[in-house]
Amino acid sequence: MQEVVSEIMSSHVVTINSNKSALDAALLMKEKRISSLIVQDEDELLGIITERDFVKRVCANDRVSSEVKISELMSKIQTFAAPDTPVDVAVQRMINNRIRRLPVISNGKVIGIITVTDLAKELRRIMLTQGIVELID
Repeated sequence: MQEVVSEIMSSHVVTINSNKSALDAALLMKEKRISSLIVQDEDELLGIITERDFVKRVCANDRVSSEVKISELMSKIQTFAAPDTPVDVAVQRMINNRIRRLPVISNGKVIGIITVTDLAKELRRIMLTQGIVELID
């Protein structure tokens, strides 16, 4: 049976409202120890904000983070996966769109996210299972 994204995704998705500031987002990401936030107002999915967005749109332009709204900073979600999307299809979407995070959406709501870290963990699990690598602390 082919593995699907719901089996390896991170189901704890942290969101932020689009009218918050880049500083608010940075503090939330620091607190939660994550590298991206889903942007939504109420139940409307608007986009994603990542560390790369901060570098390109705040730092590189020498902007004051408390004065930059999330709506100016976020990226549009280019593609997504459904919970039953095969993992290899999700990986191909990430490669094709040159993204490191893929939201998992069901009935118009973000229910999870797959990151390159999730994929690396899954690859390691497969390699351990197949005896390709040994468990190292």
